[in-house]
Amino acid sequence: MITFYIWCCDPTHLPIPAEKPGTMRSSLTLVGTLWAFLSLVTAVASSTSYFLPYWLFGSQLGKPVSFSTFRRCNYPVRGEGQSLIMVEECGRYASFNAIPSLAWQVCTVATGAGCALLLLVALAAVLGCCMEGLISRMMGRCMGAAQFVGGLLISSGCALYPLGWNSPEIMQTCGNVSNQFQLGTCRLGWAYYCAGGGAAAAMLICTWLSCFAGRHPKPVMLVESIMRNTNSYAMELDHCLKP
Repeated sequence: MITFYIWCCDPTHLPIPAEKPGTMRSSLTLVGTLWAFLSLVTAVASSTSYFLPYWLFGSQLGKPVSFSTFRRCNYPVRGEGQSLIMVEECGRYASFNAIPSLAWQVCTVATGAGCALLLLVALAAVLGCCMEGLISRMMGRCMGAAQFVGGLLISSGCALYPLGWNSPEIMQTCGNVSNQFQLGTCRLGWAYYCAGGGAAAAMLICTWLSCFAGRHPKPVMLVESIMRNTNSYAMELDHCLKP
């Protein structure tokens, strides 16, 4: 009876399997490792495309011009004699209100929020490859849901982008014949397709893989957790039972 009491109140004597030295424990399955890699690729592709001004290509005053949602390469300025000359450099608009259209302003916010969400999930996924117990099966599915939302925001930004093609600044670059969903003499750039492709991959592939990314908790890990939690209570009970 005394032996049974000691065994119940002092569970620290139970053997715990020793970890092999020099091994890195991961909280992801093999599918989870693939998910982490694809999450990083889609996040970097979408975010890079978001910051590069190569969504739309056109020409003005004989010079090539390109746009994103909040950046532009090559723009006209007044020179000597009030003539227009092209400044061949890339930069962002001076303020948020200087973005040519309301649709592009909304696109900038939505796409930026989606890229930030994808980058955050990708960072956590990469850390899960190196840290045990960081990502459980349920946590992986929640992160997949966040990726779906991030991809949806970027896709919404790409869908809103053509609504700004009727602004005067864009029409000057596209032969004065562009309109909403009509490019005129302009053409879509590779960054636009890259952002949309990254968003689609995040929504479809990464969200599905996240359902199988996290490991189920092992019985040994559950025993260790129970032992740590009950050890303090056992010591208090032993102290109360002593005369």
